[in-house]
Amino acid sequence: MTVLVVFESHWGNTEQVARSIAAGAEEEGAAVRVASVTDAPTTLAGVDLLVAGGPTHAFSMSRESTRLSAVKQGSTTGSATIGLREYLQSLVEHDQHPRIATFDTRVLATRRFPGSAARAAVRLVRREGFAVDHEPESFWVRDSSGPLEEGELERARRWGHDLAEGLRRLG
Repeated sequence: MTVLVVFESHWGNTEQVARSIAAGAEEEGAAVRVASVTDAPTTLAGVDLLVAGGPTHAFSMSRESTRLSAVKQGSTTGSATIGLREYLQSLVEHDQHPRIATFDTRVLATRRFPGSAARAAVRLVRREGFAVDHEPESFWVRDSSGPLEEGELERARRWGHDLAEGLRRLG
């Protein structure tokens, strides 16, 4: 059982969530690799589950303009040129369709707003034939730059464990 956790992160919050998801999957016995969208493989041979996540920018997945805005606001990580959207599209171009689960980080003040990078990612990959067995998951930050809300890393770890457990049962 092999899990690849891919993240886009500009302030480090989404990366922390990704690493907690990976830790939970490892607890369930999965072989896990964690990678930024800038370093992640686009060939997914041998990957049983792709867990992909990024921050919600302007109620959806980031775009070049929103990533540039993050850089102007002082973001020290991430890329202005590639985000979750571009990474997922590169998989579509390679006609690879592993099982996928998506997550995002969202600012707590937008909790009642409908937009979500994870839901937008699900729409993109479902159109292209990916198997999506799990509802997208959101993890909450207090502000764009963080920090994560208390308990979110533990919730991410449990979610990763549950994803790997479900994958093992499919077996």
